[in-house]
Amino acid sequence: MSGQSLLVPGELSPTRSVPGNIRRPEYVGKPAPTPYKGPEIQTPETVEAMRRAGRIAAQAMEEAAKAIAPGVTTDELDRIAHEYMVDHGAYPSTLGYRNFPKSLCTSVNEVICHGIPDSTVLKDGDIVNLDVTAYIGGVHGDNNATYLVGDVDEESRLLVERTRESLNRAIKAVRPGRQINIIGRVIESYAKRFGYGVVRDFTGHGINSSFHSGLIIPHYDSPHATTVIQPGMTFTIEPMLTLGTHEYDMWDDGWTVVTKDRKRTAQFEHTLVVTEAGAEILTLP
Repeated sequence: MSGQSLLVPGELSPTRSVPGNIRRPEYVGKPAPTPYKGPEIQTPETVEAMRRAGRIAAQAMEEAAKAIAPGVTTDELDRIAHEYMVDHGAYPSTLGYRNFPKSLCTSVNEVICHGIPDSTVLKDGDIVNLDVTAYIGGVHGDNNATYLVGDVDEESRLLVERTRESLNRAIKAVRPGRQINIIGRVIESYAKRFGYGVVRDFTGHGINSSFHSGLIIPHYDSPHATTVIQPGMTFTIEPMLTLGTHEYDMWDDGWTVVTKDRKRTAQFEHTLVVTEAGAEILTLP
């Protein structure tokens, strides 16, 4: 892997505005969201609304990803995704969630998740994850993907490719009647083939009118994840695989999570609804 320097915090730009006619999630302007008390199984009407939110989130991520290149700042990627969402009537779900200051997460190289877009300039050989969630029609759609910046070394390229494959395999394992831990079992068994670490402390989650409903989707084979999968459940799967340890440190900003050994990490995510036959991806562009 390339011997590039480790990431350091950059400068934040001013908070981006959202037109007043766009509906805000209930947590905006509050220190934390109201705990979700509703069902994990959603109505067809809620699922249809989530398809719309998921499509906007996926398209916003695609638009931002088109700009990924050496010399581009992560703040510029935030601007593109932000403008796409608000232009399509959606609120960027991360903006103001527990005081997060930006409209998507940009996690570069050793950043596992929740990187804050700032003046950081992408360099040739980097990898960067974009995590975009849109809120519209009273529901959220959440997705992320890891992208290559310029000419990336083979070890990093394979990590990205295999992390995407681990998500695909996990989605195929979703079936009504199985326990949630089948998801983590599939991801962990695949990752172990290559000696990758599987992040344990950050997970997939239930999602609907709530950004995080309380349902936990571990990406390792957890004996505690015994919830039975049922049709109509909506949740994310978002494996984070590392070239080294799964252990982490957190920056002083309270958000940016980096691998403890500072080795690279990749992540992919989709929002799903469980069907009688398996799972439908709701975050398709």
